[in-house]
Amino acid sequence: MNENLFRTQFDQLENTEKQALMESLAARYDMAFLGLHTFDRWGQSSTTGIFKKDGREFVFVPGDTVTLGWEQFAVGLNQESRDELEYLFREWEMEQDPEEMIRESMAPVRQAAIGPMLVGRELEELCWELVTMDDPRLTAYPDWLKQFRDFAWSDLDSLTMHKSARIERTEKGFQICIYNRTDYDELLAGMEKQGLSLPTADEWAYLCGGGCRTLFPWGDGMDYSIHLHHFESPEDEDKPFDMEEPNFFGLSIAYDPYMREVVQAEQFTTCGGDGGRSICGGLGIFLGFLPCSPHCKPEVQEDKELNGDYDFYRPIIRVEVI
Repeated sequence: MNENLFRTQFDQLENTEKQALMESLAARYDMAFLGLHTFDRWGQSSTTGIFKKDGREFVFVPGDTVTLGWEQFAVGLNQESRDELEYLFREWEMEQDPEEMIRESMAPVRQAAIGPMLVGRELEELCWELVTMDDPRLTAYPDWLKQFRDFAWSDLDSLTMHKSARIERTEKGFQICIYNRTDYDELLAGMEKQGLSLPTADEWAYLCGGGCRTLFPWGDGMDYSIHLHHFESPEDEDKPFDMEEPNFFGLSIAYDPYMREVVQAEQFTTCGGDGGRSICGGLGIFLGFLPCSPHCKPEVQEDKELNGDYDFYRPIIRVEVI
């Protein structure tokens, strides 16, 4: 068994040794190796390989045995988070302890053995298919084309017809997509044909938190200085969203509560977001972003149909330990 594919041993390798290991993985999985890169974020870091295959970037994430789940603060809430929750609890006339309420949303504490993986760096869209204006599935609907023409003369950036078609204005012109209804089993079968998988809920929690024992990867409280989706101020408009930037594994993960990440389970299950329910419900920043915690309970969905507006996926390849 190659112990170097696991975090403790992998982190101790010289870069020349990592380079050779990454080149062997690239050859084994028919990928282009783009080189080593160091990712350093929230007190964790890794120097690892970046790969490319079929237009996607993957990063190597070593395996580890970690504690997942949450039952109490490791450090404690910062003052701003305490103030926010106390204000909400007064508004709701709730007497429950905030820690107790948060615990109800968290998965139980458990040990998990996580294998090494090649992991898609970005979340990918589901159900929407890029097409050209002369696609017969578009031209069959004259009312869609009329709406597209009206959009072209408007000041709007995008137009979406619910679960039907979408047009977006880009620097190069217009990008048009049509919506294909897809269910969970179809997604899994399609990925298997490509030699890909989805992470399980435990693997996802590791990719998101790296085994952190705090509520979020950076600590127990919300960091109100960072630029967040849905809470941006005008002066931050052109800044990148901090949580969307690569984490310590080089992954853009759990940065927008509206985006649910589909994971591998016995039935359709998501992590990393709640479709924006908490934010829409006026719960504020801390509780609005709580579903992005690596420890939040995975959400088992009621039916099998994926929602292209809220559901996204991340392809992985589990590395066989020889």
